[in-house]
Amino acid sequence: MTTKFQINDPSIESQWRAIILFGKNSATYKFAFAKALLDLVEEQKTRISLTEFAIPFADSIVEHLRVNDKQGNSNTSKFLKGCRDYINGNISKEQLYSLTETEGFNYVVDAFQNVNGGAIPDKFYEKNFTQGKKEIVVTDNLLRMKDLYQYRNLEQEVEARWNLVETAWNLQINPNLLEVKYDEEKSLFFIDSNLMRRIDVTSVRDSLNGYQKGKCFYSCQDISINKIDKSVCEVDHFLPHINKKEHLRTGANINGVWNLVLADPNINNQKKAKVPVEKFL
Repeated sequence: MTTKFQINDPSIESQWRAIILFGKNSATYKFAFAKALLDLVEEQKTRISLTEFAIPFADSIVEHLRVNDKQGNSNTSKFLKGCRDYINGNISKEQLYSLTETEGFNYVVDAFQNVNGGAIPDKFYEKNFTQGKKEIVVTDNLLRMKDLYQYRNLEQEVEARWNLVETAWNLQINPNLLEVKYDEEKSLFFIDSNLMRRIDVTSVRDSLNGYQKGKCFYSCQDISINKIDKSVCEVDHFLPHINKKEHLRTGANINGVWNLVLADPNINNQKKAKVPVEKFL
């Protein structure tokens, strides 16, 4: 699936999404690293030392640790221990950043751009760890992302994927087996069971958009997941709600992820409660 995702659309935004959606998840460092890279795009920086890069990287990890304690599979991570020590007031912010520089980037710098056993074709950065330097050198591929329509969606997609992965870890569930439900009123994914309270996980729009490559499911035109946009996309039931009784009879959950797609609001309004033509199935 990863290979098809990239081959069918080798654009730089699809390569970025392949990293976020299909790259290895042994820790959530990948997501913090991605957010820090997007900060560089915003600031149009062409290179940054690990000392500087450690600040947004550590801040993102700490922000998530405050909500979900498990952010990796290792029980002996010096970096995560340092983040927890900072949260508990045992070390200063300066000490946290210093620790991040030495312990936080041991694997993620080399691994981030690898998907499905190999590096992406168009790298977003190179590392320069020569002559006493430790810095990230940004390529034009990363800087070009700011000019793309889909750039506005990328940070929300990173957060959504991060939320799904850490929720699964904290519940000791394989992320691929995480069963989520859909709250129509709030447009949120959530999980619950008889043993736990409901937990809101992430926005439906934010989590689905990367898989659809930022395109309307029906028209393939660009869509936005940013709520401030007047034309923010809508969540559509592929098989419409009008058939809800039939789905209940057969035991199918019409609110399941399998039946949800994102659509441009005008296109979705034209579709209404019709079953789409076979090619979309």
